[in-house]
Amino acid sequence: MYANLNGDFVRGRDLSHFPEKLEQGILLHRMIDDYIDHHPIVLELLHKLYEPLPKVAGIAVDLYFDHILAKEWDKFHSKPLDKFIDEFYEATLENEAHYPEKFKLMLSRMKEKNWLYQYQFEYGLMKACKGVSSRISFPNVLDTAHRVFKTYEKDVEKSFFAFMEEAIPHHTDFIKKM
Repeated sequence: MYANLNGDFVRGRDLSHFPEKLEQGILLHRMIDDYIDHHPIVLELLHKLYEPLPKVAGIAVDLYFDHILAKEWDKFHSKPLDKFIDEFYEATLENEAHYPEKFKLMLSRMKEKNWLYQYQFEYGLMKACKGVSSRISFPNVLDTAHRVFKTYEKDVEKSFFAFMEEAIPHHTDFIKKM
């Protein structure tokens, strides 16, 4: 799980210097990112959101989908969200030397503030939008994305469920091999 999350912190194509599990997590992260970035349902949603969220609509969709997944967790996983998150936070960060300090700091904050659990609430989405906005290197309106979500909530939810219906079977084989 940590290896997948670390995917945003790793640059380059050569992953051979990473332990196998870490490499698999990074590859899974990239495969999911690529799939969502090119999926017709998501592209249609991005088109709707581009005007209120120029340059950051894609990031907003990632945050929206995370929010809806947390909110609707029981539709996708047999384990309750709070138990799943507790296990995630309690897991050992294996091969710690291979994770950048920025990742470890983010993980520490994530645990301390219980970000994953908070994602299901409007407040959690707002904090995520503001937090990610502050880390983007160019001027952006991502900090307003939680309000845009309220305006487009039905469209976003419809897109999310349609996307998940296709995404889950698409990625199942890869995940089973891990």
